[in-house]
Amino acid sequence: MKGGKHLVVVLWLATIVSALAVVYSTQRSRELTAQLMQAQKARDELRYEQERLLLEKSAWSAYSRIERVAREELKMRVPSPAERVLVPAEHN
Repeated sequence: MKGGKHLVVVLWLATIVSALAVVYSTQRSRELTAQLMQAQKARDELRYEQERLLLEKSAWSAYSRIERVAREELKMRVPSPAERVLVPAEHN
């Protein structure tokens, strides 16, 4: 009978340990799920920012904008035919 009491105590302790392990793994799973959701949100925000920056880059490098900045801000203009100088290519 003494061995039966020990078996019951061992089984009871195993049940308690198992229950605690389930609680721990459930809590850990919730924590990791929350971290995953935060990481996915950050990824989505970074993708949006990347797309916005690519559009901005395209706008800043558009040929018409470069031409306008050269003409208006830098006071550049296309040289007249009299101002053009042709440099002959060297043949080696």
